[in-house]
Amino acid sequence: MATSPTAPDALIHARGLTKRFDRLVAVDAIDFDVQRGEAFGFLGPNGAGKTSTMRMIGCVSSPSGGELRVLGLDPVLDGPRIRARLGVVPQADTLDMELRVDENLLTYARYFDIPRDVARARTQELLEFVQLKDRARDEVEPLSGGMKRRLTIARALVNDPGLLLLDEPTTGLDPQARHLVWDRLYRLKQRGVTIVLTTHYMDEAEQLCDRLVVMGQGEDRCLRVAAQPDRSLLDPRGARTPLSD
Repeated sequence: MATSPTAPDALIHARGLTKRFDRLVAVDAIDFDVQRGEAFGFLGPNGAGKTSTMRMIGCVSSPSGGELRVLGLDPVLDGPRIRARLGVVPQADTLDMELRVDENLLTYARYFDIPRDVARARTQELLEFVQLKDRARDEVEPLSGGMKRRLTIARALVNDPGLLLLDEPTTGLDPQARHLVWDRLYRLKQRGVTIVLTTHYMDEAEQLCDRLVVMGQGEDRCLRVAAQPDRSLLDPRGARTPLSD
């Protein structure tokens, strides 16, 4: 496998990263580096070890072997410090259905001790960014799947993270909703946010990722430089035109 370049400012550095569950090897000694400001992907089918890898990066699951550094820190020893600087979009939406749209962000901001006035201003900015400002005082339950996904992304940005982890961010969405999420992620990358995502969609990897690891049965198969995203998919107003899957 062609290894990725190693740089002193790599936000994530992994060598021989392994995760075992009893006799099952979920992640089998993979190597990768994620550089500041890039969009890096893990591409592979269900069961390939993508989510297990993301859980180790997100400091919610300890590696069984190998080396892993996130933001220059050890996830085993410095988990709370790392998590405070991450934005995480899990595979399944975990929004609070008893709160309004804006309250989901305001409540989440409390976990990071963000002052109330700052949290309110950031909530308005993020809801506008994900095109949900007009739904701020609505209940969450009636929102479409695409709207809930965008709200989950907005929530992950409340603490202004420099590193955003997304586990299959568009699974289950219709084509138009997928492309709107893609557009928001592309704009985050333009702002300098480093993005790490998992996906089993080849078109999603092609559109979003600068580099990626192809995984199968817990192993990394190859690393390649992806083509630049096809900006012709954007209409003049910046909204992606619907494409067929």
